Amino acid sequence: MSTSIITSSAPSTTPSGERVQSADVIIVGAGPAGSSTAAYLAMAGLDVLLLEKATFPREKVCGDGLTPRAVRELITLGIPTPEEDGWIKNHGLRIVGGGVRLQLPWPDLASFPPYGLVRTRKDFDDILAKHAVKHGARLLEATNVTGPVVDDRTGSIIGVRAKAMDVEGRPTGDELTYYAPLVVAADGNSSRLSMSMNRPRRDDRPLGVAVRTYYTSPRHDDDYLESWLELWSKGDDGQKKLLPGYGWIFGVGDGTSNVGLGILNTSAAFGNVDYKDILKRWVDTLPPEWTFNEETMTSPVRGAVLPMGFNRQPHYDKGLLLVGDAGGMVNPFNGEGIAYAMESGRLASEVIAQAFARQTDAGREKVLQSYPRVMKDALGGYYTLGRGFAKMIGNPEIMRLAVKYGLPRTTMMRFLLKIMANLAEPHGGDASDRLINALSKMAPSA
Repeated sequence: MSTSIITSSAPSTTPSGERVQSADVIIVGAGPAGSSTAAYLAMAGLDVLLLEKATFPREKVCGDGLTPRAVRELITLGIPTPEEDGWIKNHGLRIVGGGVRLQLPWPDLASFPPYGLVRTRKDFDDILAKHAVKHGARLLEATNVTGPVVDDRTGSIIGVRAKAMDVEGRPTGDELTYYAPLVVAADGNSSRLSMSMNRPRRDDRPLGVAVRTYYTSPRHDDDYLESWLELWSKGDDGQKKLLPGYGWIFGVGDGTSNVGLGILNTSAAFGNVDYKDILKRWVDTLPPEWTFNEETMTSPVRGAVLPMGFNRQPHYDKGLLLVGDAGGMVNPFNGEGIAYAMESGRLASEVIAQAFARQTDAGREKVLQSYPRVMKDALGGYYTLGRGFAKMIGNPEIMRLAVKYGLPRTTMMRFLLKIMANLAEPHGGDASDRLINALSKMAPSA
């Protein structure tokens, strides 16, 4: 890794008028992964520069539901979640399909809290970014990173170039350069920074598309997350028709419900359908007293790509480390991303702090090279199982049989809830915990 970088954190200006700053670590993207990484590193005493292209608060497409695994990360990070501050507790998952409505409480475990939460991403990301700043990270909003600064001798990234933006998201004309011996890509599923460093997405990993909107509804205070395994619509002939994808209804607690659906690329319908139209056709079949209709819709239908199962690798190379969606860390079992974004931020920060405690570039690089193995040890085997699961449920016949014969069996569904939400006790636990851990360990962590 090059040592020819600016070492002062004070801004300076080049003869061409370009503004320059430096830090120990630059983090590109202030979503859950970037802000978590920034907060932990700032707590460790590192000078952290957190760059975000938008200004807070800002929208992100998400179901807004947090499982107990995500709540554990919030607790570890030190984020208070009192109900009076808008954090809505949920007690489990309600599954709808095959004529069955099965309500499954979150498991009562030592390693995870027995509840989940709901918070809109507009609030959630702002809270995490402010938490990072509170602990000493330097947040620069309206800063759109346009590409890396690369050391010509080593090919390693040693900084980034950016453009300042106005409140409307338009360039102001100011050119910015930031230098650091380590750059963290937390810039989401497209991760332009990773692409510019020749780290494209892997085509052999599952990918999802999700769309969602909000409706004012009496269901806004539902204390269970609700997942629909079958989506139906009425055809032109009046007959029921099965739609591709899987839906959700999450009460936000503010008078609205988050309603959306997702489709995996293992489905034949992926990329060949109008996702917004599917959402509307499904919602039109729901009970009218839930008031999910065009008159009660409070925001446009928005969509996002879900990069699953480590679909971008390596997670560290040539000075660039990947966290969250930039590293394809969405759970292939259930499409959950926030828990793994924050978890990767925590694990990355531990590696980075250890690396910066080394006295030489070679010593630091040796520690940073361990990060891909750390992530694979933590999630690799489990994600391999998830990739197989995603492939199976993309087959409509397998999904039909699973709904028909699996949903009525509560014990089986409790086990599936544990494995799909990744809520097994890591040590000890009951027979289901031990089985999940054994399967994850046996699966290759590719």
